[in-house]
Amino acid sequence: MRTIGKVTGIISNLVIVEVEGRVSQNEICFIEHSDAKLMAEVIKILGKKAYVQVFESTRGLRVGSPVEFVDHMLEVTLGPGLLSKNYDGLQNDLDKMEGVFLRKGDYTAPLDNDKLFAFTPLAKVGDKVSAGSWLGEVKENWISHKIMLPFKMTGEYTLVSIKEGGEFTVVDTIAVVKDKDGTEYPITMSQKWPVKIPIRTYKDKPRPFKIMETGIRVMDTLNPLAEGGTGFIPGPFGSGKTVLQHNISKNAEADLVIIAACGERANEVVEIFTEFPHLDDPRSGRKLMERTTIIANTSNMPVAAREASVYTAMTLAEYYRSMGLKVLLLADSTSRWAQALREMSNRMEELPGPDGFPMDLPAIISNFYSRAGFVYLNNGQTGSITFIGTVSPAGGNLKEPVTESTKKAARCFYALSQARADSKRYPAIDPIDSYSKYLEYPEIAEYLNKTVAPNWTANVFEAKDILLRGKEAHEQINILGDDGVPLNYHLKYWKAELIDFVILQQDAFDKIDSSSRLNRQHYMLEKVLWVCNTDFQFDSFEEVNPYFKRVINQFKQMNYAEFESDNFVKYENELDNIIQERKIA
Repeated sequence: MRTIGKVTGIISNLVIVEVEGRVSQNEICFIEHSDAKLMAEVIKILGKKAYVQVFESTRGLRVGSPVEFVDHMLEVTLGPGLLSKNYDGLQNDLDKMEGVFLRKGDYTAPLDNDKLFAFTPLAKVGDKVSAGSWLGEVKENWISHKIMLPFKMTGEYTLVSIKEGGEFTVVDTIAVVKDKDGTEYPITMSQKWPVKIPIRTYKDKPRPFKIMETGIRVMDTLNPLAEGGTGFIPGPFGSGKTVLQHNISKNAEADLVIIAACGERANEVVEIFTEFPHLDDPRSGRKLMERTTIIANTSNMPVAAREASVYTAMTLAEYYRSMGLKVLLLADSTSRWAQALREMSNRMEELPGPDGFPMDLPAIISNFYSRAGFVYLNNGQTGSITFIGTVSPAGGNLKEPVTESTKKAARCFYALSQARADSKRYPAIDPIDSYSKYLEYPEIAEYLNKTVAPNWTANVFEAKDILLRGKEAHEQINILGDDGVPLNYHLKYWKAELIDFVILQQDAFDKIDSSSRLNRQHYMLEKVLWVCNTDFQFDSFEEVNPYFKRVINQFKQMNYAEFESDNFVKYENELDNIIQERKIA
């Protein structure tokens, strides 16, 4: 018997319901409203009163409306057919919905129940299986999609029968398992899982120990992101967050990409929908959309739906990680999600924290970020979720609560600087304010020194030191004037500029320069540091500027040439000749 209730109070999209029967935290309910049913989630229970957040506009809702509770949490449907889809935060397929405005109470099936998939069994009759065990596989686009024993099934089961192969829909029974009492359970290719609960069908979750290559030099070289790691990109509007995310999703070493556009400005969401289908995937030569799923919510959707979209995206990522895949999850922007939490917290009259955000904001953000990670599955395979969230701090203030709370949870911090964006130094990641705590992990340092070069980490710290000294010299030159400082201040400044122009800056729209592999990054960093450690002969500061501009130009030509091609070697030889002109023997 399902629990029922009736509406007794409405505060925007927070509705107070008087309940007749038992109800649990995070349970889903439907509120009857004219000819539609509005989906809502229980967020607080006080005696017979349940406070529910509604995932739709509550305009026109009235006190006394009947409410029905469905006895499960907010769930997503997992199965073949998730890739290349555009969903909203409640996993409604946006491509199936018609009209300029979405109608209230409209919900669509997330998977196509009629589409046939060619099933190949991986397990055999008599095998012992548990939640997350691979029973078979189907081809989804060109990715091998594993069919697993549903995550909700606890304990060990025996495989009684499994289809030998053939074409089936996601609702067809493809296997039967029985528990130790002999009860049989039919298994289909799809299953449901609540978004707020992490999927933990793995054996071990170690600390990340290898690098996720993104092809972006300022990230891979100076502040590397680990595979299964977490990072965040705060920055003011117009500083290049979206282009940076596009570039990461195109060039990162991931099997598939999930994008949660959780409440960015509506035109940016439209940009994602219109641009992503046209982006080419450099790894497969096909369209990037073939290995991408987009969860989109705009800022004008009710706050509750924004919160749901972040969790939906993470649950889909955990599902694919259980197949032994490398997943890249991008959330844009987590500030809107935090604002959704603040709005609901204020409506429930909870004790406010800094800037009105909930007191437990750091804990909520940390819990969410901790769901990412590198895992060893029960069958010995590995999978990972690498999570990058963007934060849009009001007025570019990096001291506000969302940025501060995220700093505690994420291990990489890529600060986008308005000054760098204004001077067209893209990607506008500030090399001095940004950091990667993964460089402090001995296993990461060992991995880099073994796979890239034995002196790699030492070179990275040397480059960071030159950048810092260059910034200090630049400040002194600005205060005292060009002729008011010693000549070596100009040299320090221009050596830092050399690293900036050659290593940090990158052309996201050039075929070659948009992505740089680690072996090329190592070669270029060694070359740049060789120039920085060379002693030059100058008589006055006027000679430094034009000389280093020639050097930078030559390096830039190398960046735009195919690595180790004839052109690359030609530009390098010309560079060596320029260095010899003023090198002190």
